[in-house]
Amino acid sequence: GTTHADHFHGPVPVTRVLTDDETQDDYEHNTGRVIAERFHAGGIDPARVPACLDASHGPFTWGASVEEALENAIALEHIAAIALHTVALAADAQPISRALLDKHFDRKHGPAAYYGQRS
Repeated sequence: GTTHADHFHGPVPVTRVLTDDETQDDYEHNTGRVIAERFHAGGIDPARVPACLDASHGPFTWGASVEEALENAIALEHIAAIALHTVALAADAQPISRALLDKHFDRKHGPAAYYGQRS
């Protein structure tokens, strides 16, 4: 929906599950590696989708500052709750259109951003 599109330009990706070997040997490094692998394989720009759900682990978010990373984490949790309620109420709910996704994301983050408070 539009709240999602205000923060993330597209679906929040989910990584593959780590193998047993990856879990046992250099777990933290491999967790980061599967996140990078997922973004690379999907052609996803981490600046436009600053979040990932790590399979069997949980959410990761980032930003240009600690405050921005925290804002993205709060937004991700809120959006997940909205999605859960949407699916519970309307299992056949359709995803947002590309045009509306682009509009909501770009008005806050695009080169001609105009929506929201500015520092």
